[in-house]
This record gives sequence, structure tokens and C-alpha cells, in this order.
Amino acid sequence: MTDVLVIGGGIAGISAAARLAPHASVTVLEGETSLAYHASGRSAAAFIEDYGNSAVRALNKASAVYLHESGVLKPRGMMLVGRADEKEAHAAEAKDFGLTQISPDEARRRIPILSREAVAFAAYRPDMFDLDTDLLLQSFARTARQAGAEIVTGVKVTEIARADGLWQVTSGAQSWTAHVLINAAGAWADEVAQMAGVQPLGLQPYRRSMARLPAPGGHDVTGWPFVDGVGEAWYAKPDAGKWLVSPSEEHACAPMDAWPDDMVLAEGLARYEAMVSEPVTRVETSWAGLRTFAPDRALVIGRDAGVPEFFWLAGQGGYGFQTCVAASQLAADLVLGRAPELAADVVAAVDPGRFS
Repeated sequence: MTDVLVIGGGIAGISAAARLAPHASVTVLEGETSLAYHASGRSAAAFIEDYGNSAVRALNKASAVYLHESGVLKPRGMMLVGRADEKEAHAAEAKDFGLTQISPDEARRRIPILSREAVAFAAYRPDMFDLDTDLLLQSFARTARQAGAEIVTGVKVTEIARADGLWQVTSGAQSWTAHVLINAAGAWADEVAQMAGVQPLGLQPYRRSMARLPAPGGHDVTGWPFVDGVGEAWYAKPDAGKWLVSPSEEHACAPMDAWPDDMVLAEGLARYEAMVSEPVTRVETSWAGLRTFAPDRALVIGRDAGVPEFFWLAGQGGYGFQTCVAASQLAADLVLGRAPELAADVVAAVDPGRFS
């Protein structure tokens, strides 16, 4: 018997377990043999406060102090580049992200491979950060375990039943009983809900791919900023001396162990190549992850409107790590019956009852 059973060992489930474990008995079930195997383990690993809709940005802002103080953030900077025919779109996007317009020459001083012919507009802000996702995840996992939480990996949930006011969750020959069930199953969150007899919310996983390239032109990319094309046509960022490029695609798919589509990757790399002076000569490795969104693109955090003992912690989209501090705190407050620290309008914006 446990007070709270969390299904999902990504950053959402593990951070919630860390918040709850000092106050309740907590068990986390993860279907894979390691934590954060799917979406959390394939994150772009970046933090920018002005990313996502208003509800997401509120969670980003509420998470910022903790992330800075925990040592998981390292300054990176963000640049947005655009072609001559993208003037209005570039200006609008730069304003939305809080970027300051800079000259193409200044942009090339920061990223020397930007094309003189193609890059007509650029904007920049210094306060975007690399986020050490593994350090943050392991810190939350350690906190959870030290407070008594049990984290079980390699257990795929096969059945969820409810009787006598308790949840009975089964994986093969193993079973667990709990008062509250937290659905932090990422791309599988709607499937978990259906298994539990709870109305799904219409959560949709989308695939996004990434390619790791050698440092272009033999440059030292260590100090280069994250760079984005207008309309998220592509983005690139340094990674341990290499250069990551993503097509930024958003292809709806079923929950799965995602893999990159070669054609989508090639098309995205072509869009990137059109804006730089160094061709892509080799892809060292590539992968894909799933970003799962609710219909309105805000996270879903709260008790189910029809089954209050079923708690949603889902729909993180591409914002899981940068919102997890505030999202997990809100989840713990609501599960434990405490007044949330977040403003009431933010709590309402992420409440699953908004879909009822």
C-alpha cells in the first residue's frame, strides 16, 4: 500500500515524487529499465523563460530561481536569423521571444558560418541557458529516494482497477495499491487514463528529430549561441564540441519509441544548410523524441474532474524540464490539499477540468 502511485519515470513523475515523498509514501513505476528514456531523455536541454504560451511561461518563470540556484543552467544565448523575405515574420518572432535586433555582421561574429547571402536579419538575447537535464533528473530522484520514495523501473503497467476507494495497478505478476494515482506517463498519458476508466483528454504526441554533426568547418563551437530559423524551420546548438541540428518538425504519431525519418531529417538539414556557409558533410548520429501536447498547448496538472483520485501531470510538450520545478510543486500542493503557491489564473489554466 502506498499513498501516491506515480506512473511515469520522466522528469514530471520524478520531480513530483521528490516533492511528495517527505509528506506521503510514494512509489514511482517506470516501464523502461532506466528513467527518462523517452521524451525527457531526448530533450533539447535548454531554458528560455519566454517560450510557450502564457501558462507555460508562468511555469517557466516560477521555476527559474530554483534552476539557477541548483547549478543546472549554463549561459548559452539565443539567436534568431531570417532571410530577406522573412522581415515581418522575423520581427514578430523576435519581439515574442524578447530578442534584440542585431546586424548580420554581429550575428556572424557570434556564429561565423552564417551565410552572408542568406541571412538578412538577426536578433539575439543572452539569457537563454543550456540545462543539464541529467543532473536535474538525478537530483530529484536522489531527493525522492532519500525521503523514502520507491522508484521501480522495468515495469510496464498492464491493468489498472479501482475498488473500495483504492487503485490497484498491475504489471505482470506484480501489483501495487494506492490512494492517489498520478498519471505522468508522457505520450502514454491518455492510454493510462483509458486503462483506469478515466476519460482521456486528447493528448497528442508529436515526433521531433535531431542530428549530431561534427563541428562545422572545424570551428570551436563552444561559445556559439542556440540559433533558430524563423517559424522554427530548424534550430541548432552546440553540444560537447559537436553541433546539433533539428528540423523542428512536429509530426503527430502514436505513443512509441520514436526514431527519425530520414527524409524529414534531410529536408530539415537542407533548410539549415541554406542559411550557412558550411555544408553538412556527415551526420554522426541521429535520434527522435516525442513532445506531447494538450489541445490548448498548456500543461495538464490537477485532479480529474470525474475521478478526483486520478491526478493528471501530463502535456509537458517541449517544456518539461524548464517547467518541472513549478509543475511538481503545484502537483504536490494539490495532491496534499495545500493552497498552491502559483497564482489562481495559472492553476486554472492547467487544470484538467478545462476540458470538461
